[in-house]
Amino acid sequence: MPATGLVTNGGKEYPGELTPYVLVTCIVGAMGGLIFGYDIGISGGVTSMPPFLKKFFPSVYETQQGEKVTNQYCQYNSETLTLFTSSLYVAALLSSLVASTVTRKFGRKMSMFLGGILFCVGALLNGFANAVWMLIVGRILLGFGIGFANQAVPLYLSEMAPYKYRGALNIGFQLSITVGILVANILNYFFAKIKGGWGWRLSLGGAVVPALIVTIGSLVLPDTPNSMIERGDQEKAKAELRRIRGVENVDEELNDLIAASVQSKRVEHPWMNLLQRKYRPQLTMSILIPFFQQLTGINVIMFYAPVLFSTLGFESDASLMSAVITGLVNVAATWVSIYTVDKLGRRILFLEGGIQMLICQIIITAAIGAKFGVNGTPGELPKWYAGIVVAFICIYVSGFAWSWGPLGWLVPSEIFPLEIRSAAQSINVSVNMIFTFLIAQVFLNMLCHMKFGLFLFFAFFVLVASIFIYFFLPETKGIPIEEMATVWKKHWYWARFVGEDDSPSGGIELGGDGQNPKRV
Repeated sequence: MPATGLVTNGGKEYPGELTPYVLVTCIVGAMGGLIFGYDIGISGGVTSMPPFLKKFFPSVYETQQGEKVTNQYCQYNSETLTLFTSSLYVAALLSSLVASTVTRKFGRKMSMFLGGILFCVGALLNGFANAVWMLIVGRILLGFGIGFANQAVPLYLSEMAPYKYRGALNIGFQLSITVGILVANILNYFFAKIKGGWGWRLSLGGAVVPALIVTIGSLVLPDTPNSMIERGDQEKAKAELRRIRGVENVDEELNDLIAASVQSKRVEHPWMNLLQRKYRPQLTMSILIPFFQQLTGINVIMFYAPVLFSTLGFESDASLMSAVITGLVNVAATWVSIYTVDKLGRRILFLEGGIQMLICQIIITAAIGAKFGVNGTPGELPKWYAGIVVAFICIYVSGFAWSWGPLGWLVPSEIFPLEIRSAAQSINVSVNMIFTFLIAQVFLNMLCHMKFGLFLFFAFFVLVASIFIYFFLPETKGIPIEEMATVWKKHWYWARFVGEDDSPSGGIELGGDGQNPKRV
């Protein structure tokens, strides 16, 4: 029978509350999502600005402005234009692999700091760009920054948060992504109105602001107790753990963290360790969850929202405003996830969001197909008709924003044992970036050739993803991060890979002083 998600944490309940200190720390840490979100929102907006297209992509501009444009599906189809958008994600993929080592050896803060610096340099290069190569190089630097930040921030939040509030605090990362997207969409709308056609420079260069927030934030934040212990500073870790939990007695949690660290240091090659049979559940989730997250089709909406709405018949300003509307929905719906994830659990949100997205994609397919047909010639598009399409896109976005959006980052970051945590998170980020790149690279070409059927393509993967979650993802709500191995032992399928001797601390028990490990 399928997993019901009803597992317990084996009786472990670490003392500690949601202190103001840890709340502020997690809010500042979550700001790492701003750079990712701002880029997603900005890239789609500037590629629909005629002055930007005229300067860097004249063939697209001529096609868009020409009177002979009849096929709305293909007006933005340009390999150079998609390279501008997608080059960032190749860089993020490569840097996330390097970030694994940095995060493990130098702490989560260092990865966040490097991410902010690289993103800042890339933003400046894009803002002052006078040639396509400057845009591409700038995008690559932005990608390096995102790779480091996305590697470190979800781990940082999961390790700092009390286990009872881990879901809500970790989703702060996704909330920052949605806020970044919304701010970018609003700025695009107003910057596009600047006379002289140089507003795109402000849009691209404005990425310096979230980059500085991340950089400065990383300097003032404390490192996580897990990371301190991993680097041999147990006394400092104990003091920090007391501070973030708001209680004096943190011995049980500290001992479990030390035991996990002892186990992790015995692992010489964490990348090879990932292939061990007992880590099969975590490896599977670190690959398939980000894979399905990208194949829901959300980045098609968020990358190219202005382009998509322009294709649907909106004018340039109206298409940018429609992107602002979807951005507002995205932010609002993420708050729903923050409020419910530690009450209802991860599985319910995953499944409800999947059903909601599936229904909306089918309706959007029918609406676009009926009006645009296979030739992409809708004629005069009534405002009420376009409004209906936008409404269902917003419902679709809300379904993603309280399910696959935040949970796609939360669940992988909370299920990895310390000995493979950095390496596994790199796998998670890398898979995410691989498919983000592929979708960004081929979307406009797919839209041109698959037409309205493109939405059915993504709907299929939403269906498969929901089936996967129903049968294979156990509930992880309310389970301490270093006790997460218990959920796999009690799962109908994964129990065959995780033996009883694969304890959360790797079969290690600590002496009363927390310093002397011994095998059990």
